[in-house]
Amino acid sequence: MVRAFALAFALAILLPVAAIAHGPTRQKVIETVEINASPEKVWEVIGNFQDMSWHPAVAKLEGNGENTVDATRVLTLQSGGIIAEKLIKYDVENKRYKYEITDVDVKVLPVNNYSSMLSVKGEGDKSTVQWKGAFYRGFMNNNPPPELSDEAAVKAVKGVFRGGLDALKEKVEAGG
Repeated sequence: MVRAFALAFALAILLPVAAIAHGPTRQKVIETVEINASPEKVWEVIGNFQDMSWHPAVAKLEGNGENTVDATRVLTLQSGGIIAEKLIKYDVENKRYKYEITDVDVKVLPVNNYSSMLSVKGEGDKSTVQWKGAFYRGFMNNNPPPELSDEAAVKAVKGVFRGGLDALKEKVEAGG
């Protein structure tokens, strides 16, 4: 009986410590935009993994491989930052692709273990583009500095997605 009490007491003391020391949790961001154009027309603009000219933050893109699994691209941002990415899945029929970041300085984008999917759905002259991402914050240990926190990571990714989707809508609806 004394042993059971001692074990229960030890667990009661240690469990709160374990809960605090769990590290970061995977964050998710989903942004969408409605575009007055057919899904085919929208896919023509975003469906090429080697072309992100529609995103205002991208100054230059250098890539290897076509729209096939393991194709890579390196984005040079307007800010001078560099992001390396790899294509994981490419589905022309369902108008979507998934990619991951293979290299980025957390000062450029405060994330780790980032993967994302870009997809187009709709019919007629109406489309919905969804950009979905999952990632960990830039600081993988406990007590991150504010610029590498969960909040900073979510804010940065939302900004990337929103900026890109809004520019895409403008470009496609203007006939671009």
